[in-house]
Amino acid sequence: MSAEVADGIASAWEALGVRGSFLARNIDTGEELGFAVDVPAPLASVVKVPLALVVLDRIAAGELDPARPVTYVPSAGSAGPTGLAAFRHPVTLAVGDLLLMMLSVSDNSAADLLLDLVPVPEVAARLHSWDCPDLRVRHRLHHMYACAAGAAGNDFSLALELAVRDERTGRHTIETLDPAHASTGTARALVSLLERVWRDEISEPAATAELRRLMGLQVFAHRMVSELRADSLRFSGKTGSFLHLRHEIGVVEADSGDRVALAALTRADRRAALAPDIDLAIGAAARRAFEALRK
Repeated sequence: MSAEVADGIASAWEALGVRGSFLARNIDTGEELGFAVDVPAPLASVVKVPLALVVLDRIAAGELDPARPVTYVPSAGSAGPTGLAAFRHPVTLAVGDLLLMMLSVSDNSAADLLLDLVPVPEVAARLHSWDCPDLRVRHRLHHMYACAAGAAGNDFSLALELAVRDERTGRHTIETLDPAHASTGTARALVSLLERVWRDEISEPAATAELRRLMGLQVFAHRMVSELRADSLRFSGKTGSFLHLRHEIGVVEADSGDRVALAALTRADRRAALAPDIDLAIGAAARRAFEALRK
C-alpha cells in the first residue's frame, strides 16, 4: 500500500508540472514511503531548521546566552518579505527571540544575525559531527537574493524565468539554485534529522525540546498543515520558498500517539510566484502519507 501511495503522490505532482522528492516516516515503527529520497535539493528557508538546532545546541552547552541582545540595522539586513527583513528602523532583540522570528515567520534577517554568532563553517562542522553528511549549509540567507539579483537585477520575474529555464537545461544561472553550491539536503536526510530531534537522539534534550516548540509556532498554513487540520492532530513544520522552489518539512503528531516525519521538496515548471494548487498538492501528499503510515 505504501508504494501505491507514493506513486499516487508522484503522479499528482507530475500532473501539475512539479518535480521533486518526498518522504514520510513513522518515527516509532520506521515504516516509510516516498520517492527520489536521496536527490539533493537547494533548501531555501528549510535550512533554518538545522541552523536553529546548532544555535540551540550552543545555548544548551552554556556557550551562548539566549538573552544576549542583538541589534538589527535595516541598511545591513537581508532581503525577505517577513519579520526583521521588512523592518525600516533599527531594533534590538534577544538571541532566543531571533530563533522565534526565524522559525515562526521565516525571517531571513534573523537567520543571518544568528549566523553572525554561529558562522556557516561552524554550522557545517557541527552537522558533520552529528553524522548529517547529506545536509550542507554553505551560505547565508541573503546570498540567495544576492545571486538572483546578480543574474536578473532587481527583476525577480526574470529571476523566476531563469530558474525555470535552467531547471530544464541543468545549467544554473543563479548559483544558489545549483546543488553544487547551494545549501542542500535530501528528503531522507531531513526526515532523519526530524526523527532524531523528536526522539532526542541528537544534540541535547533541552535543544531538541526547544526546537520542537519553535517549529510548532510556524504561522504558515498553506502547505502540509492545510490538509492536517484536526483537534486531534498537531503539526510542527518549516516551509522553504524561493523562486520556483516550494518546500516543507515537519512532524505530524496525533492524540493516538502516531508520529510521522515528512519532507516535501518541490521545483515547479512554471513562471508563477504564487501556485496555490502546488501548495495544496503538498498538503494532500502529507495527509495521504500520514493516513497510510499511522498505526
